[in-house]
Amino acid sequence: MAGVEDQVSSLPNSLPITPRTVNTAPMFHHDDQFGSVPITPRTASVAQTPSMLSLPITPRTARTPSIVSLPPSQFHSPSLSRSPLLLTGDHATNKPVKTPRSRGLTPRFITPLGSPLRKALKMTKLDPQDAWLPITESRNGNAFYAAFHTLCSGIGVQALVLPVAFTILGWAWGIIGLTVAFVWQLYTLYLMVQLHENHETGLRYSRYLQLACATFGENLGKLSSAFPLGYLSAGTCCALIIIGGSTAKLLYETLCGATCSNPKPLTVVEWYLVFTCVAVVLAQLPNLNSIAGISLIGALTAVGYCTALWTVSVAEGRLPNVSYQPVRKGSQINKMFDLLNAFGIIAFAFRGHNLILEIQATMPSSEKHPSRVPMWRGVQFAYLLIAMCLFPLAIGGYWAYGHLIPANGSVLTALFAFHSQDVSRSVLSLISIFVIINAVSSFQLYGMPMFDDMESAYTTRCKKACPWWLRSIFRAIFGFVCFFIAVALPFLGSFTGLIGGIALPITFAHPCFMWLKVKKPKKYSLSWWVNWGLGLLGMGLSGILIAAGLYVVIDTGVKISFFNPQ
Repeated sequence: MAGVEDQVSSLPNSLPITPRTVNTAPMFHHDDQFGSVPITPRTASVAQTPSMLSLPITPRTARTPSIVSLPPSQFHSPSLSRSPLLLTGDHATNKPVKTPRSRGLTPRFITPLGSPLRKALKMTKLDPQDAWLPITESRNGNAFYAAFHTLCSGIGVQALVLPVAFTILGWAWGIIGLTVAFVWQLYTLYLMVQLHENHETGLRYSRYLQLACATFGENLGKLSSAFPLGYLSAGTCCALIIIGGSTAKLLYETLCGATCSNPKPLTVVEWYLVFTCVAVVLAQLPNLNSIAGISLIGALTAVGYCTALWTVSVAEGRLPNVSYQPVRKGSQINKMFDLLNAFGIIAFAFRGHNLILEIQATMPSSEKHPSRVPMWRGVQFAYLLIAMCLFPLAIGGYWAYGHLIPANGSVLTALFAFHSQDVSRSVLSLISIFVIINAVSSFQLYGMPMFDDMESAYTTRCKKACPWWLRSIFRAIFGFVCFFIAVALPFLGSFTGLIGGIALPITFAHPCFMWLKVKKPKKYSLSWWVNWGLGLLGMGLSGILIAAGLYVVIDTGVKISFFNPQ
């Protein structure tokens, strides 16, 4: 008894102590995950202690208080700082419960990944490492940013080669192929937007490779997607250096003309280097949201040069002796592979699906306001403008030049080849400037996944954010490696059809299989048939187009000129 008196006397005077009474002595158990342990109330001898008789005694009723079962981790979770669950029964007070603010490196918008409250609320799970990476570092994007990025990546220099496919396919098959490809890729784009968030697990797939590995498994996902995604990012940057540097040289010659006073103008390689330096400087912007303005400029210039190219070509009229008969030479096998190679060129024009999840990852998301709503709204606006650019460019360019378009050229090269003396020098210069600006802007967008990969390797190893100086070094190294490849392999444009076949599953096939695996539509339903049919057709076309591209390259030959760009 003396020990009990000492314990009671050591308590603070400001805390009222209510001992349990004698008349209530039920046996009860705690119904939580820690097991069922019998608890017996204290006897009457405690209530009759002389030192406790002066304390106010409030008898309790025989009703057993309600028990709230919570794992211990939730009592320390910032998510429950204002939860009424902590104010139940004996713990109820009039003052709100304050939770100390964490001063760690974890951003405040990230709650514990294993918290049952998060599963109950179906909130989005975020990897803490995402706060350090350029794609997901900033999540304040909106529908306008999504439209800018989608438009800049959807319209590019790859659209300039569409009339080349028409020279092989002709009017009917050219328009049919372009329309089918546009509708097909728009449908798979819708699937990607919906698959970005998994509401059952609360996960956001912020990168295409993440979704592929989560759907197909780690090994199969990397095997099927890693190389095409790498080419669509790094390979596109190399192609942009080639196109941007060549167009810069063309712009200089257009402005200078025959009156050029410089006896030693810059070579093509030097123009490549100038373009690369400008691109590397702009690449120092930290994250994907920070280049929204650059994407807007790139989108406007893309719409500008596409519109200018087809309007000027149509205004100048058809060339004399132009023909619209499909250009198919050789045996039946040669004609068939040329036809398939043309479809590969059309497929190559519709790239950009490798950036859709990354663009959507820059948006905030919750169960009440999911990111798919503003993302799809921005995509719809962007693809309306894309359709208004691609179809007139392909049809108008083919109408103006017909079979005279160079086999390895584009509408731009045809314009300068046939109308450099007829069209105003200022108009030609403006088109060239638009192409250069768009190429520089697209370099930032297509290079961002590679920047993200490099910084992800550092953050995974070092468990901290990449410092700014190391980030600058990474991006400079990437830019000049692309410059080296562009100089060493200037004939990459000759493999357009082959590359289109390799990258085709990323746009046309994989999203359908992902939808089937994640959403699990009812067997033999319309969605089940459509996605199985498009997925299998896309994989079959990919294999055929790869074979056709290889055959055309071997049959027609490619002018190999290592380290000798023309």
